Amino acid sequence: MRIDLHCHSTASDGTDSPAELVRNAAAAGLDVVALTDHDTTRGYAEAIGALPKGLTLVTGAELSCRIDGISMHMLAYLFDPEEPALLAERELVRDDRVPRAQGMVARLQELGVPVTWEQVARIAGDGSVGRPHVATALVELGVVPTVDDAFTPDWLADGGRVFVEKHETDPFEAIRLIKGAGGVAVFAHPAAAKRGRTVPESAIAEMAAAGLDGIEVDHMDHDADTRARLRGLAGELGLLVTGSSDYHGSRKTVSLGANTTDPEVYGEITRRATGAFPVPGAGGV
Repeated sequence: MRIDLHCHSTASDGTDSPAELVRNAAAAGLDVVALTDHDTTRGYAEAIGALPKGLTLVTGAELSCRIDGISMHMLAYLFDPEEPALLAERELVRDDRVPRAQGMVARLQELGVPVTWEQVARIAGDGSVGRPHVATALVELGVVPTVDDAFTPDWLADGGRVFVEKHETDPFEAIRLIKGAGGVAVFAHPAAAKRGRTVPESAIAEMAAAGLDGIEVDHMDHDADTRARLRGLAGELGLLVTGSSDYHGSRKTVSLGANTTDPEVYGEITRRATGAFPVPGAGGV
């Protein structure tokens, strides 16, 4: 089985619609794909309606968190999307995304970059607006050559010249909320140093003690040495090890299935989840 547990659609900052995502996942030879848009579940219905036969969908979300001033992401799998406490927190984070993006546009304008809120809003469409949309605007204007080049201290990286904070959930609270909604919690790309400061291993150990289920090890932002170190840490802490593409369509160069999750780990995730079940494809529309 080929299992990719971290993908984004136009419901947040991907370029494939949810329907296109599941069709492309099937075409890429995946057996299981997770839809994990940022702080939203809005893509679920479209993805399920288009799900090809032979492909299973894992519903999820990538939650924006912060600990000791360090931004981090928590992947939540197979939770009840209508559970009130987690729903309220997702809405709080999502609602803060617009003023945050508008603040980054204002800072760019102060630096002489001719970006406009209308441009960023057009790029975001109906998705949850975020830094990748601002980065895409910078690419359109020729300020940087790629989206990744916008995530530097000169521009959008944590603490960068135009970085603006938004409401982000304490990760221990995120774990509690995910568990309360019957979900499974996995720390996304925990050692992606090029994104900014990373969470110390001591904090990951504390999260494991608080109920964290796993860490995403096989990820494009982790080199071989980092993956080996994280595997050792996961073994010490009794955490599941996942792998995924973190696919964003054409916004990033990574392909669906570039990294995958072991079927036994996937099986354990489905066993632990009580909020929702994987959805088998019925042929789509």
